[in-house]
Amino acid sequence: MSPGWVNDENAALLTDLYQLTMLQAYHREGLNGIAVFDLFVRRLRERNYLIACGLDSVLHYLEHLHFSQEALDYLSTLPMFKPEFLDWLSGFRFEGDVYAIPEGTPVFADEPILQVVAPLPQAQLIETFVLNQITYQTGIASKASRVIHAAQGRTVVDFGLRRMQGTDAGMKAVRASYVAGIEATSNVLAAKVYGLPPTGTMAHSYVEVHDLEEDAFSAFAELYPGTTLLVDTYDTLQAVRRTVALHKLLGDRFHVGAIRLDSGDMAELAHEARIILDEGGLEHVKIVASGSLDEFAIAEMLARKAPIDGFGVGTKLGTVADRPYLDSVYKLAEYNGKARMKLSKRKSNLPGRKQVYRFFEQGRMVRDVITAYDEPSDGTPLLQCVMKGGRRTAAGTVTLEQARAHARDSLRQLPDHLLSLEETDRPYPVEVSHRLRETLSRLEDELEAKASQIVNPSDIA
Repeated sequence: MSPGWVNDENAALLTDLYQLTMLQAYHREGLNGIAVFDLFVRRLRERNYLIACGLDSVLHYLEHLHFSQEALDYLSTLPMFKPEFLDWLSGFRFEGDVYAIPEGTPVFADEPILQVVAPLPQAQLIETFVLNQITYQTGIASKASRVIHAAQGRTVVDFGLRRMQGTDAGMKAVRASYVAGIEATSNVLAAKVYGLPPTGTMAHSYVEVHDLEEDAFSAFAELYPGTTLLVDTYDTLQAVRRTVALHKLLGDRFHVGAIRLDSGDMAELAHEARIILDEGGLEHVKIVASGSLDEFAIAEMLARKAPIDGFGVGTKLGTVADRPYLDSVYKLAEYNGKARMKLSKRKSNLPGRKQVYRFFEQGRMVRDVITAYDEPSDGTPLLQCVMKGGRRTAAGTVTLEQARAHARDSLRQLPDHLLSLEETDRPYPVEVSHRLRETLSRLEDELEAKASQIVNPSDIA
C-alpha cells in the first residue's frame, strides 16, 4: 500500500470530491467562461497583521497539475464519473493567470492575497489545494514573525518537526518560518531542500545512557567541538558547574559553544547559569532556551532581563498553537465579465476583479485601498501577475532569499503599534474604493431582489 505521500503525479486528487463533481457538471453544461476567484482572510482573529506566504508551492502545483493514468483509473471506479468526462480530464492543464501579493508582504482582512483568472473549471478545481497551502504557510509565517519580534534580535531556530501535523507541514512550516526570519532548522530534509543551515544539540537520552553526566558532555564535545550541551537532564545548575569543571580539567580539548535550557524557570536559571559560566572563565559560552516557547514566553523572559542568546521554538510555532487556522476563503468574484458574490451578511465577498494599493508616509504604511483592477490610484499596487497562461512570470520566480529579504524590509514599514503581541485597538486601515462600493451595493440590490422573488413551479424549466 502507498505510504500516502503527495507528489506531482497524484496532487490532482488532493482535492475535495465536490470540486470534481462540479467540474463534471461544468463540463456537461459547457460552462468554460473566464472566472475570477479571490483568496482572502475574512478576519485576523487576534493578529494585527499577517505575512503572505505559500505562493511558491501554489505556482509549482499549477505548473505541474495533471491527471495521471493512475488517477484516472481510480476515478473510473467511482460511479458518479462518466467516461467522456474522464477522457476530458486526461488533457486537463492549468492555463490561467494568477495575481498575488508577494510572499513576505504584510496583509490584512478582506485583501485578496491571491487572485485567479482562468476558465471556470480550472479556477474551480484548484480551490482546495490553494487554500491548504496559502492558509497554513501564511499562518506559520505570521506566527514566526511575532516570535522573531519578541526575541528582540536574538537568534530563533526551528525545532518543531516532531509535533507538526504531517510531513508536508513539517517541510512547509520551515520554509514559511524562514521567510519570516528564523535562522536555521533542526529538520535535515528541509535544510537540504531549502538550502538552510541545519542545527541541533543533543537529547536527554544521550545524557541518560551515560553513567555520569560529565562523561556525556566530554564525549560529545570531543566529537563535536563548539557544540551545545543540554544541561537540564538532572540538576541544571549542577550541570553548568560540571561544564565549568570539565573546561578547567580538559582545557582546549573541551570546547563548548553554548548550553541549552529546556525546562524550569528559564529566566532565573539563565541568570544563575550566566554567573557560573562567567566566574568559571566561560564568558564566551552562550545560553539558548527551548521547551514549549512562543512569543509570549520569550517576551516574558526578556522582560526579566534573562541573559539568553537564542531560542529554539518548536511545537507552538509549528502548530500555530494559539490560532491554528485562518478564516480564509476562496470566492468567485466574476464570471464571463459579470461581477458575482455570495449574498450573506457575515460571509459575503467583494465582487469583480480587484487591485490592492498601499500608501506610505515617511517610509511607513498608513492605509490600504481595495479597488477595481483597472481603477487608477496613486498608491503602490500589491497584486502582481505571477503566472500567465499557466507559466510563471518573472514576478513568480522570486527566490526564497528574496522573499525573506522582502519580509524583513516590509516589516520595518509596519506602524509600531501593529507589532504588539496584543490585539491593537487601532487596526490598520483597509478601505474599499467608492467605485467598488457602488458595484457591491448595486449587486447586493440585484441579488436581494432575485432572492425575494416568489418561485412559480411553472417557471422552472
